[in-house]
Amino acid sequence: MTAPTGPVAVLDAVAPAPFPTGGHVGLTAHPSVLPVWGETADSTLVCRRVLDITHDVKTFLFEPAAPALFHYDPGQFITLRLQIGGRAVDRCYTISTPPTRPHLIGITVKRQPGGLVSNWLHDTMGAGQRVSADGPFGLFSAAHHPAGKYLFLSAGSGITPIMSMTRTLYDLGSDTDVLFVHSARTPSDIIFRRELDAMASTAPTIRVAHVCERDSPREPWVGLRGFLSGEMLRVLAPDLHERDVFCCGPTAYMAAVRRALVAAGFDMGRYHEESFSFEDLTVEVPPVRVDGDGVHEPPPPGAGAPTAAFSVEFVRSGRTFRCGADENVLDAAFAAGLTPPSSCGQGMCGTCKTTILSGAVDMQHQGGIRPREIAQSKLLICCSKPLSDLRIDS
Repeated sequence: MTAPTGPVAVLDAVAPAPFPTGGHVGLTAHPSVLPVWGETADSTLVCRRVLDITHDVKTFLFEPAAPALFHYDPGQFITLRLQIGGRAVDRCYTISTPPTRPHLIGITVKRQPGGLVSNWLHDTMGAGQRVSADGPFGLFSAAHHPAGKYLFLSAGSGITPIMSMTRTLYDLGSDTDVLFVHSARTPSDIIFRRELDAMASTAPTIRVAHVCERDSPREPWVGLRGFLSGEMLRVLAPDLHERDVFCCGPTAYMAAVRRALVAAGFDMGRYHEESFSFEDLTVEVPPVRVDGDGVHEPPPPGAGAPTAAFSVEFVRSGRTFRCGADENVLDAAFAAGLTPPSSCGQGMCGTCKTTILSGAVDMQHQGGIRPREIAQSKLLICCSKPLSDLRIDS
């Protein structure tokens, strides 16, 4: 079974911008009636359906355990908090569904050889199964960069955030010009192939091109062949310099895309990318000051300078250790022999989120914490440097 390809009505909604900015309307209840998932105490998801997308890719559709609607920017992700083999495992997965369909949220997962979570999901997750999750998080979204023309570039599983953006524009009947170029190993590896082709055939503003490295055993490939190149981009997008570019895929793929764009003289201020490798991420938000009173403001001049060390107390653990002013709290905790929950180490996944009881920190994050959570004295210890002695609920 494949995902639906037709437009979904958004009742009583007006979309003056290419992407929704809130107030999505459901099919059975107005959003003023239902709470927003992720903003209530219960963040449990219940699997509604599993869709086979390709021979090794599945989409998992979830609904809230308690009545709620999903509200997120297309391109954001959620963090699944799983128990596999008796141990806790956190994994981030981009939301592949669009926010214009607010009753369900979906992730699309490729089975990875030896992959702990991907194999567990493929082999275990089914309708009715519950899972704990957090989010949505992330800054990679065309909703933050409205434009008249987009060039969406993806490879492999990197298609998921780009698909969420494209589905959103399609559902809204947007007149934004979209050129979507996806790279895959073979025709049988093209994720969402039929849906993309259906959108392109019914929406005059959406063009789709696939690039394959080689033939499938049962399907010779007659389209663009090899690896995405500058020459291909010139042919596909002669108006390249009029477009904003969103790119997601393996590290080597994105590096090749950057080289091709630079060689073409593209304005890289209009280039945006997302990576599955946390080490490749760069900070895209300004630092904020967080203290035990929930105050958040830009750090004072010189804050965080490596001139001091502060005391950090993990109240529930009953442990106190020293943390340098130029050191993240998580690193200092590890050095002290503690093992607080953590995953990405880059302020993106939200795994290390906790509450600051007293003191102040300089926090630089990747969207793994919401402004309302900062106002409630939450922090991510993986990307927070002390500005004073700290007491933390951990």
